[in-house]
Parts: sequence; structure tokens; C-alpha cells
Amino acid sequence: MLACARLGAIHSVVFGGFASAELAKRIEDCQPMVVLASSCGIEGMTKVIAYKPLLDKALEMCVHKPRKVVLLQRPQLLATLAPSEETWQDAVEGIAEDRVFHGYETVDANDPLYILYTSGTTGMPKGVVRPSGGHAVVLHYTINSMYACRPGQVYWAASDLGWILGHSYICYGPLLNGSTSVLYEGKVVGTPDPSAYYRVMAQHKVTTFFTAPTALMMLRQEDLHGEFRNQYDLSHVKAMFIAGERCPPEIHRWWVRHVTGVDDTGKALHPIQSPVTNVISDNWWQTETGSPLTGIEVGLSEDGAQLPPVKYGSAGLPVQGVDLRILRIRDEEEEDEDVAAVVCPPEEVARGVVGNVVVKLPLPPGVMSTLWNDEQRFFDEYFKRFPGYYDTGDTGVIDADGYVHILSRADDVINVAAHRLSTSAIEEVVAEHNEIAESCVVARPHPIKGSVPVVVAVCKNHGRDRSEEQIREDLVAAVRARVGAFASLYKENIVFVERLPKTRSSKVLRKMIRSMIAALISKSASSELIPLPATIEDPSVKDEIWAALSAWAMSNL
Repeated sequence: MLACARLGAIHSVVFGGFASAELAKRIEDCQPMVVLASSCGIEGMTKVIAYKPLLDKALEMCVHKPRKVVLLQRPQLLATLAPSEETWQDAVEGIAEDRVFHGYETVDANDPLYILYTSGTTGMPKGVVRPSGGHAVVLHYTINSMYACRPGQVYWAASDLGWILGHSYICYGPLLNGSTSVLYEGKVVGTPDPSAYYRVMAQHKVTTFFTAPTALMMLRQEDLHGEFRNQYDLSHVKAMFIAGERCPPEIHRWWVRHVTGVDDTGKALHPIQSPVTNVISDNWWQTETGSPLTGIEVGLSEDGAQLPPVKYGSAGLPVQGVDLRILRIRDEEEEDEDVAAVVCPPEEVARGVVGNVVVKLPLPPGVMSTLWNDEQRFFDEYFKRFPGYYDTGDTGVIDADGYVHILSRADDVINVAAHRLSTSAIEEVVAEHNEIAESCVVARPHPIKGSVPVVVAVCKNHGRDRSEEQIREDLVAAVRARVGAFASLYKENIVFVERLPKTRSSKVLRKMIRSMIAALISKSASSELIPLPATIEDPSVKDEIWAALSAWAMSNL
């Protein structure tokens, strides 16, 4: 990545979990001159994934052929190379000293630094193009102001370089700031045990730590009472940040209690103490933006009294330069082409009302400049629906105190008897049950109410105090009390599974579950009709979920 930037070349990093067909789409779209790969990936303590066969099959599917394929041979699994290919080791050793590039290429600030692909609603990935100059400016600013990491200190984003977090805050952000960046290959648990996060933070004296809510849920499942956490001193950690998807307040409170010992049970706010240390805050951003849109800018002061408190359930406050608004969600009948042709100015909603999260133009520095080779799609996907605004594709609310609450993707809003309900509102309640490790909520059609929620839940590993039927009764009662009876959660729509389908960056694949339920409702008999998501971490979980939902459907559909 750094060498490409120095050369003025554009890089496009793809994480190792993609199937050949998805890898081929990206190669065909960006048409690279060189493909760099490794022979394998390492999953946990025992699993090794062969990358070369995936790459070979992808290249066979492509019309475009790169000039060169260079492969890093990892000792865990050596790959067989074609005559036209070479190993990284041979390529480096074969470079004569006088051919080594010593200078750097000057480029314009708006020239592309990289292309990073993100999922598209049409099934074709979107190649987000990042301008180099603005990106450098905003990363240098946020690594200090938001993440409170100074030059010489240590920053650890527990992510993959193939995702935006890895680009912004493993590679470029810390190095622009003169900070040490930790690169970690391993899982939250199982490498070799649930102490991995704590051990790395303690061993490398990490100042700022960044992870995803799902990772915290995994830790809560495996280390509920701090058996592994308590082995390490984390007092040197100034701030910890959560992002990737919405963090349920109960998970956030547990992590605060787990790390700091402060019990905020039942509290909405967590004041930041002086001196500023062990602050644990949510923040929100996207591949398209490249840096946070909201959060608590912990690095702006060493005096906790000068900083706004952390509010559980929120993603913080808008960052400087981000004019964030909430617009009214249009009804389905307003979205058809005939009505869309009528000029309908975006309508801002009052505070406390759920709507579409948008950013009023102009956008802050570092946001994507276009989609690679698809300017029309760039406009259609992000700017057409709400003229004058960038459409984030998320739903949320700004509360009376100005805090932003990101609830779900726009397609994760359930319409129950004319009531718009974000799936995260129910997930938040479910997460508070003592027996539940994690869950996701999707919709199923209902003949009278339009749709009703289905809860797909994973129980904790400890011995259960209540039966599954009792847990169902508890959850129904809790949702009625906390969300309202209109949410229409019924016992028969609570399904227990061993694990949820996730991406390698730990996001739950809700769309796959929605597709399975739709297929079962339409009496489709085979899971083969459900496409395997390109980003799925473990393909075998698809069959597990299909079996559980099929058993549920036989009794309830």
C-alpha cells in the first residue's frame, strides 16, 4: 500500500475471504496491471485457507489479464506457480540495486490513492475512489482529535487491511501521525483463548484501541466474568472505540464494566473523568466517507469536564465539517418511478423522529470522489434520492441533546401495522436478557399487519437458568414493555441458533436470513436458491441457519 502511494499507483486491497467469482468482479472492474497475493490465509490455531486456487479460478473467469502475478509463499502452505508467475521472494531478490526506486511521485490532491470495493444493492461491488490529499488531512486530524493518539503513541485497530478501518487507521492514519500501528492476525477468541485482545493491549502498551460490537459480544460470551480480562493491566489505554455496526447499550455498558470496573447499569450517560483514560465510545462512519462522521472527540481535551459525556446507544455527535440531518422516510408508494419524477424536496424531521440519515452538501475532506468507472451510479446511489444531500443509506435519529443514534440500514426498517420500527430497537432489548449472547431481527410478512419481527438469537455458553420456552416468554414481555405492544413480537417468531452468519469483519449477514425466510414463505425447498454472500466468514453456517429456519417454518408458516 505504501509503495503504491509512493509510486503514484492506485492500489485495491481485497481481503482473503472472497470467493473466486467475487474476486473476479473486482479484477475485471479495476483491471490491475499487477496482482500481489499470498499462498494462504491462517484462521485461528489450525485452519489454513489456500488462496492460490481461488485466484487461479478468478483469473480464468476474467477477460482482463494482469501483466504479472507475484505470490508471497507462506510456510504454512506453499502454492504451485505457473511459469509466468513468480514468488515475492524471487521478485525482491532479483531487483538490482540501481533499479530500486528511491524517489517519489508528485500527484494532485484529488488524484486517487486507492479503490476500495464495498457491497452494492445490485450485487455488483462499488469501487469507492479515495482522493489522496483530503484523505491525508482528515486522517491526521481525526487520529488526534477523535482517537486521542499522539505521535509516538501506539494505535491498534483490530481489523483487516481489506476493510476501510484497515486502510484509514491501520495503515495511513497512524503513520501520518507518527504513531506506532499494531497489525494483528487472529481472532477475538481462539488465538489461543479469549485473552488475545487484552494480552496485545498490555504487551504493546496500546494507547487507543478500536474494535467492532460483534467482537465484544463474542468476548461477553466467552469471558462474561472477566477471568481472562483480569489477568492484564489496561490502565495505560486512554480510549477505546467501537464501530462497524450499532453497539447495543447493554453490550457497551458491559464492556465499560468489564474494562474499567465502573457499573453503569440503568444509566444513560457516562461522564468522562479527569485525567482522560479508559474512555469507551461508539462512533460511526462508512467505507465511502473514509473517516468518522460522528463520535466523541476524546482527543480535544485532557480535562474530562470539557468533553461531552458518552451516551449509551448513540454514535456520539457530528464531527466538525459534517452537517448531518435526518430526513423523512418516504412511504413505499412514493418510491415508484412515476411519483419520483415529481419534484419533492427533502423534508427534515423534528428531533427524536426516526428518518433517513443524510449529510448536507458540501461534504467534508476525504470523502470518496466517485465510483471507479461509474460516475452515473455514484450520483444515483448517493445523491439522486435527496437532492442537495449525501444519502448514507442508514436510518437514525438525532435526540434532544444532539446525539446521533444510527439504528439500521434503510432496508432494516420493519413496517408493523403502519408503525415504522428499526430492527435495532428490538435487538437492544433482546441483548439485555441474561441468557442471550447476540441476536439479529428481521421481518416476516403478516396477513394483517404487513410484517412482524423474527428474532434469531444465540444463547450464552454458560449453563442456562431458563428453558428456551421461558426465554421466549421473557423476550416477548420485555419487548412489549420496552418497545411497545405494537412491535408484535410473538413467541413463535423467536428462533434459537448456535451462531449467526457473519462477515470476516464480524457484521451479521441479515440479508441472508431475510432471503431464507422469504424463500421458506414462498415454499422454496432448497437453500441452493439463496446465494452465498461473498463476505461470509464460514460458509458452513449457511446450512445451519437454513436447517434451524426450516424447522421453525414447518411449525409456524
